Amino acid sequence: FENDHEKTFRAPKAYPEQSMAVAATHDLPTLRGYWESGDLTLGKTLGLYPDEVVLRGLYQDRELAKQGLLDALHKYGCLPKRAGHKASLMSMTPTLNRGLQRYIADSNSALLGLQPEDWLDMAEPVNIPGTSYQYKNWRRKLSATLESMFADDGVNKLLKDLDRRRRAAAKKK
Repeated sequence: FENDHEKTFRAPKAYPEQSMAVAATHDLPTLRGYWESGDLTLGKTLGLYPDEVVLRGLYQDRELAKQGLLDALHKYGCLPKRAGHKASLMSMTPTLNRGLQRYIADSNSALLGLQPEDWLDMAEPVNIPGTSYQYKNWRRKLSATLESMFADDGVNKLLKDLDRRRRAAAKKK
């Protein structure tokens, strides 16, 4: 998700066509981890943020970014109108998770990258840049087997929704 210094997020249609839209990668927190600031909490535990003032600033920036992102999700029709409008009062829900993935699915980008961890609503990252012995990078497993993940009604509903939105976005080009 791209934003400016005021935490206003770029419209999905404003993404360049010759780009890849992703909400997360192996080096970023999962959607749940991001929304709950679990990456910051884990970073503190691992000693990545020894300065409390810096860490406090990161938490404040995250809260501003979450509100900006929530505003964008509503503005661009990625969440139902009944969904909450105050990020500080919202926990990660299946509706919010789907809305975040819809946002990038609606992008103008030619490529879309999705993370199975986000389909499964996982919180822990697979990798934490800047660590070696502090965190078991690349050893965390998915919370479900591929067979059970693709047999899950919720995962299949999400993927069908995202596919439908990608096809609709492509037709509007």
